[in-house]
Amino acid sequence: MTMRTRPLGTTGPQVSALGLGCMGMSALYGEADRAESIATIHAALEAGVTLLDTGDFYAMGHNEMLIGEALRTAPAARREQALTSVKFGALRGPDGSWLGYDGRPAAVKSFAAYSLQRLGVDHLDVYRIARLDPDVPIEDTVGAIAELVEKGYVRHIGLSEVGAQTIRRAAATAPISDLQIEYSLISRGIEDEILPTTRELGIAVTAYGVLSRGLISGHFSADRQLGPGDFRAVSPRFQGDNLRHNLNLVEALRKIAEQKGVSVAQIAIAWVLSRGEDIVPLVGARRRDRLTEALGALGVTLEPADLAAIEEAVPAGAAAGDRYPAAQMAHLES
Repeated sequence: MTMRTRPLGTTGPQVSALGLGCMGMSALYGEADRAESIATIHAALEAGVTLLDTGDFYAMGHNEMLIGEALRTAPAARREQALTSVKFGALRGPDGSWLGYDGRPAAVKSFAAYSLQRLGVDHLDVYRIARLDPDVPIEDTVGAIAELVEKGYVRHIGLSEVGAQTIRRAAATAPISDLQIEYSLISRGIEDEILPTTRELGIAVTAYGVLSRGLISGHFSADRQLGPGDFRAVSPRFQGDNLRHNLNLVEALRKIAEQKGVSVAQIAIAWVLSRGEDIVPLVGARRRDRLTEALGALGVTLEPADLAAIEEAVPAGAAAGDRYPAAQMAHLES
C-alpha cells in the first residue's frame, strides 16, 4: 500500500492521508502497553504515516516522552519523515485535575521549550493552543507562536477547537496551516460555519475523534467495563439510553460495511476521508492490529450510493448526547 498525501492547508506541509493521534497511549482511555504503543508508532511510520499528534498535557508530558522514545529508536529514514503536531495550554494539577488554559505569550514560549526537550527535536512542525484562553486575545497567542516560527522553533501554526470568528482573527495575525477539531459521522457540527471558513481561508482540518473514541469503531459494546481514568465513563454519549441509541446507529452502519466487505471502523474513517482533500483524519490506534485496520480505510472507495446509504443510516445530528461533559463543552467555540 502506498500512503497518499494531502496538503496541510496552503501554508503547511504535505502530510500522510491519515495521521496518528497518540493521546490514548498515555491518557484518558485506561492503561496502555508502553512497548506496544512504541511498536505501533514504529509501524505507523513504516506504513508511511508522517503526522504524529500529541499534547504537552497528555498525562503531564508522558505522551511527548513516549513519542520521543519512539522517534529515537526508529530507523533514521522513518524518524526524519515524522512531523510533530503539538497542542499546549491546558493546565494540569499533580492529581491530574484540569485547571484552565494559558495562552499568554510568555507561557506559549515556555511550553514550547519543554515540548522540544521531551520530544527530543529541534523544532515542532505544527504548534497550537488546545483551547482558547478566554483571558488572552487569540492575536497575542498566535503572535507568540509566530515569533517561534521566526526563530526556527516552530514550522507551522495551527488552531484547535475554535469557531469561525476566532479562525478569521488568527489568520489575520499570521498564516494558519490547519484547525484541529472533532469531526466524524456523529460529530458534524463543523459543516455549518467552521468548515466553509477554513476552506475560504485555505486552512486544512485535522479531524480527531473520527471513531468517536471507539463508539463507532464497531468494537464497543453496551456491557463493556471501563477502567479507572477512562474518559468514556463520564462522556455523555457513552451513558445509558444515549449509549444504546448510538450503538443502534453503529449497527445500521455495520450493515453497509458488511455489504462493502469492510469493517465498521474502516467505513467510518473512509467517510471522513471522502469529505475533502483538505481533511486529514487522525486515528487513535494504540495497538498494531487497530492501526492495520485503520490503514485499510485508505483502500475503501465510497461510491455515491454508499454515501447516500451512510447518510440515511447515520444522518447529521443523529447522535444522542454531547461529545464532552458540560464543564468541558463550555470551553469549546462553535
